[in-house]
Amino acid sequence: MRYLLTFVVLSAVALSAPLSTGAQPRNDLSDFMRVKLKHSQKVLEGLVEGNFDVIAKNAQDLSLLSLAETWQVLQTPQYVEYSRKFRQAADQLANDAKNKNLDEATKTFNLVTNRCVECHKYVRDVRMASLD
Repeated sequence: MRYLLTFVVLSAVALSAPLSTGAQPRNDLSDFMRVKLKHSQKVLEGLVEGNFDVIAKNAQDLSLLSLAETWQVLQTPQYVEYSRKFRQAADQLANDAKNKNLDEATKTFNLVTNRCVECHKYVRDVRMASLD
């Protein structure tokens, strides 16, 4: 139920954002990615402190963010697959935390981080190729 509420709140925030043109969408995306980064930092904090509730909550929030419209920066099969793999890793991280397995949660957090880096690299490469 808590996760559903989180999703509803995140959706409401996304839907309440004003629509605009020009540079504003880039700012929205940047703000959105900073929220993702904040949840990642909270996961790391939870790992260091051994706080499984913090790990689980923020991992689930990361997974939910990957379903938001703002997340969908590309419409390619590869991007969809990167997003799916990220969500799968974030969900596994939440499960590791619920199982109170710090070693597995740490390994899975590294996987989540790798998924982020791989996807960001892909997006940069696609965007650079479109400029050529």
